[in-house]
Amino acid sequence: MPSPRLLVIEGNSPRTMAEHVAVGGTVASQGYAKLLRELMPGATVEACFPADPAAALPSGAALEGYDGVTITGSGLHVYDRGPEVTRQVELVRAVLGSGTPLFGSCWGLQVITVAAGGSVRRNPNGREIGFGRGIRLTEHGRKHPMYAGKADVFNAPTVHLDEVETLAPGATVLAANAMSAVQSIELKTGGSAAWAVQYHPEYPLRELAAIVRRIGMGLIAEGFFADERDMTSFAEDLDVLDRDPACKRLSWRHGVSSNVLDKTLRTGELANWLEFQVLPTRAKRGRG
Repeated sequence: MPSPRLLVIEGNSPRTMAEHVAVGGTVASQGYAKLLRELMPGATVEACFPADPAAALPSGAALEGYDGVTITGSGLHVYDRGPEVTRQVELVRAVLGSGTPLFGSCWGLQVITVAAGGSVRRNPNGREIGFGRGIRLTEHGRKHPMYAGKADVFNAPTVHLDEVETLAPGATVLAANAMSAVQSIELKTGGSAAWAVQYHPEYPLRELAAIVRRIGMGLIAEGFFADERDMTSFAEDLDVLDRDPACKRLSWRHGVSSNVLDKTLRTGELANWLEFQVLPTRAKRGRG
């Protein structure tokens, strides 16, 4: 049997990718691919870059050749449209039409929603940054395989300014919190199923630190930090916790629990997607 094939859709533009690397971050699709290979040893993981107008994209039968597709976060706003956005919406619509399992993080949730007929807006509650607090599973979420092994209420790495405004037809809310009524969904449309979350189970804390550094001046303007020194101190704390999750001093200071610090717990949604979506679909297609 051929090895599993997975595709990561990079949500960021080339400019944002370069800016993120310049502050010590990893390109989102590279980090996502690394995690997927860890969760599914032996898998072949490829990436595509629809926010780059010059990049070639898979379509039709090529999408059916993948056993699963994931979508990263992004610095874009889906309501701004333009080719960087519309190419992603069209690609995701094609993935949904292919029947290939789909998982979206943050921007991925928003693009899936718009591709399937819902809408996204700027969150009237403002930005959610660092950790999504008190994310609570709905009745559907407590029974859903994406959350097998997950606590009913948890925190998660997050950074987003936008949120789902109107659910797409076929979408069911699986989790919510005080910041956003839609923290995760399952979308069923035709023969496809997509799982998507507003937070980032794929992010180690060092990636949050890099994002804070990259957009730090904006976060200061929004009132999250008093000044650049304050912002830098927070990013440094995240870097320390990334290297030493057992650091009680900083986990206590920032209210970070094992939901975030334990990698197995943090990435459980993706591991469950591979187990309960990707592998069964792969078997149905006669690949394993």
